[in-house]
Amino acid sequence: MTAFEGFPEGRTRYTPIPDLFFVELLGQISDLAELKLTLYMLWAIYRQKGYPRYLTIAELEAEGPLLSALVCGEDEDPLPVLHRAIDAAVGRGTLLHLCVGRDGEEIHYLFVNAPQGRKAIGEVKRGELVLERAGPVREPHIRRERPQILELYEQNIGLLPPLLAEELLEAEATYPAAWIHEAFQIAVQNNARRWRYVKSILERWAAEGKDDGTRPGAARKRYRR
Repeated sequence: MTAFEGFPEGRTRYTPIPDLFFVELLGQISDLAELKLTLYMLWAIYRQKGYPRYLTIAELEAEGPLLSALVCGEDEDPLPVLHRAIDAAVGRGTLLHLCVGRDGEEIHYLFVNAPQGRKAIGEVKRGELVLERAGPVREPHIRRERPQILELYEQNIGLLPPLLAEELLEAEATYPAAWIHEAFQIAVQNNARRWRYVKSILERWAAEGKDDGTRPGAARKRYRR
C-alpha cells in the first residue's frame, strides 16, 4: 500500500457533505462498498452544473476510480459489488432510482435523495422533464423497506455476511416479529452477539412454546451463559 503524502498546499477543491450524513447515515451504513458509493455520488453530483443532476448506472459502471475503490483484489469483479452497493443505497433511501425505457431499451438513473433529485423525478413522471431518453417510467420510485431482521442483525451483531442473508429472511418468514426482536435483545443482554445464539432461542420457543405461563424475565434467565 502506497502511503498518502498529504493534501497539497494552496487552493484545493472541496466537496460539501450534508451534516445529516454524519449525524444519521454514517452510523447506519455498515457496508464499506455502500459507504464508498454514497460518498462518490455526493462528490460527483456536486461537481455537475445545471439541472437536473444525476448519474446513470451505465456511467457508474465505467467510473474507473470508483470501481477500483470497491474491490480489494485485482482479480475481483467490481460490477457485482457496485450493483449490491447501489441496491443497498437505494433501499436505504440515500439514492433514488428511476428507470425510463421504450422499445426494450432502458436507462437507469440515480439521483441523490435531496430536494433537487426528488423534484427532477417528479417532473419526469409528470412528463415535464426529459432526460437522455424519452419514454414511460417503467419503475416508479418507491422506497423499498429493508427487512427488519437484517437491520436487527447489523445493529446488534455487526456486518451482515451475504451468505447469511437468505437464512435470516427465512427466519423472518418463520417466526413472529416480536419473537425475533426479543431474541436479539436477549443475545445482547447476555453478551452473546451471534446469530447462532439468536436462532437457538427462536427454535426453542417454537419447539417448547414461548407463552408457557412463565414471567417475562424467566425466559431470559434460561438463556444466560
